[in-house]
Amino acid sequence: MEEHVENNRRKLMKQTLLTILLLFISGFVIHIKAQAPDENLIYNPDFESYQDCPRRIDALGVLTIVDAWFQPTNGSADYFNTCGMKECFVPNNKLGIQEPHSGNGYCGIYCSKTEYREYLQTQLKWKLKEGEKYRLTFHVSLSEYSSGSIATIGAVFSNYRLFDTIKSVLMKKEERKISKNISQTTSTYYTPQVVNNYDNVLINTKGWDRISGEFIAKGGEEYLTIGNFFPASHSNVTDLDSLTYLLPGAYYYIDDVSLYCLTCPPPYDPPKDTTEYKIGNVFILKNIFFDFDKSNILQESYNELQKLIEILKSHPNMKIEIGGHTDDKGTIEYNQKLSESRAKAIVKYLVNKGIDERRLKHKGYGELCPIDTNDTEIGRFNNRRVEFKILYI
Repeated sequence: MEEHVENNRRKLMKQTLLTILLLFISGFVIHIKAQAPDENLIYNPDFESYQDCPRRIDALGVLTIVDAWFQPTNGSADYFNTCGMKECFVPNNKLGIQEPHSGNGYCGIYCSKTEYREYLQTQLKWKLKEGEKYRLTFHVSLSEYSSGSIATIGAVFSNYRLFDTIKSVLMKKEERKISKNISQTTSTYYTPQVVNNYDNVLINTKGWDRISGEFIAKGGEEYLTIGNFFPASHSNVTDLDSLTYLLPGAYYYIDDVSLYCLTCPPPYDPPKDTTEYKIGNVFILKNIFFDFDKSNILQESYNELQKLIEILKSHPNMKIEIGGHTDDKGTIEYNQKLSESRAKAIVKYLVNKGIDERRLKHKGYGELCPIDTNDTEIGRFNNRRVEFKILYI
């Protein structure tokens, strides 16, 4: 009897030790996983997703066809792809010769020698967290058609979308009230959180240079803008005998952008959607942008449409109506047609992204359903909107 009790005791001890060992191993694995950030916060980081193949380089053009990326100024950023026409082809195109760092496509921007500037901008998947450390990496290649090279290409993270109608250095503008009826606007240079070293001139025309840096987020940063935020006199402009001098400035191709949180506790999940969806509910899509008086969707809308796609994917039986609305400027007939074509454009976009067309309807309401006054600019802005209404859930 005593021998049987002793055997049971030893057996129990072995099981206990095994359990402790398994718990230790599991805890160790979880700890290791916690140190491995695995979520790139950049949509379309390699420029492989696009609405249409690029056809031409337009000095007055607007970057609209490469998903999630757009330009914050009137300086026209460019898109190149192996499917593009001659001017935008890869590797040989109107602005240089370069194979992609990866995949089939890349973008290109003027970064200096003159004060002319172009920039690339995108909205991050989620806002950055205060006090956390992040690492940004992207790759650049100097076009051999350039008339010089620079060093100070960098990136600015901001809580809001940077925007200006200029074609020069993108600067921060602040309005200061001097008196009741007088105000003064001052411009200051942005300070990039990540910037290539001034002494490291980016002269690689055969391959790609890697720009990378770490920074601590202040919290709430939601937009990334890439380019040269310094005047030419502070950009370390360097002339090279190897360049052809066909272009008026330093032109750089950009590819493979990544942003990872190095200290965020896993899992690095987006805020959970706690919205209750019911038949008849109407939701305004707040950040949908179109060309002026047109139905062409601008890439500034990408994140908002991505959220709608995720809602539809997480509710596979949901059917919705996309409704377009305008303010009261213009004729009733014109506004009706414009609102309908914009709603139709949203449906087409969703279908192209894999949403079953049978789940989608569109309708233009024109100026007939305002949610605010049309007597003020803010009111008219609120009335110019796109909504989705739940038809079935």
